[in-house]
Formats: sequence, C-alpha cells, structure tokens
Amino acid sequence: MLETLFVVLVGLAGGIAVGLQSPLAGALGQRIGPAASSAIVHLGGLLLSALLVLHRGGERIGEWHSAPWYMLASGFLGVALFLTINVTLPRLGAAAMIALIIVGQLLTGVFIDTQGWLGVPVRPLDLYRSAGILLLLAGGWLLVK
Repeated sequence: MLETLFVVLVGLAGGIAVGLQSPLAGALGQRIGPAASSAIVHLGGLLLSALLVLHRGGERIGEWHSAPWYMLASGFLGVALFLTINVTLPRLGAAAMIALIIVGQLLTGVFIDTQGWLGVPVRPLDLYRSAGILLLLAGGWLLVK
C-alpha cells in the first residue's frame, strides 16, 4: 500500500513538472522562438541527464546501440511536442494546451495498450476504458471551448 502511494505521488509530481514545463517552454518560445526554446529546454535536459548518468555510474549507457531505432528517435517527439506547445499556448491558454496534450497522450496510451506495442501487456478496450475515453474527450472539448 505504501509503495503504491509512493508511485502515485511520483506520478503526480511528474504531472506537475509537465504542467509547469509546458507553459514555461511555451512562454520562452514566444520570447525567443519555438526552435530556440526547444533547443534550450533540451540542452538543459541533456546537462541534467548527463549529471545523473555520471552520478549513477554510467548505468548501461554503453548498450544504447542495441536499442531499436524507434526508441532512439524519441527525442524527435520531444521537439515536436515543444513546437506544438508554441502553437497552442498563445492561442488557447495553458489549461487547454495541457488538456490537449493529455488527451493525445492518453489516446495514444490506450492504442498502445490495446495493440500491446512497445512491450506493454495487452489491455483490451472494454466498457470502462471506453467510458474513460469519452469522458476524456468531453473534458478536453470543454477546456478548449
């Protein structure tokens, strides 16, 4: 029970980080340009990640070449995310922008679950998950409206 609570709190902390990072990066993009903002954000992430890897004894970074190409290409998706933030934030505001990102993430997650892609266990689309998708779409629509 305590372990589950810890994992939930870590997940919420990640959500808070994304909730803060997106509008901050979007505001920076409005000031210096979307690609420049993305470069600065990713450079900061690279520096912190490098320090963490060094602190953790290198982890298994030497095995990077054994990862499939699509895993290595995930950095491109981060850039795409930051560019979309710079389009949506000034036009729709922070809450609607984050809602759209979350809707996109969860719909992608449901699709990945139902197909069992990327090594995740298959979770079929049932009544509860379908209801969750409908509520999610309604919430996203209400925040954008």
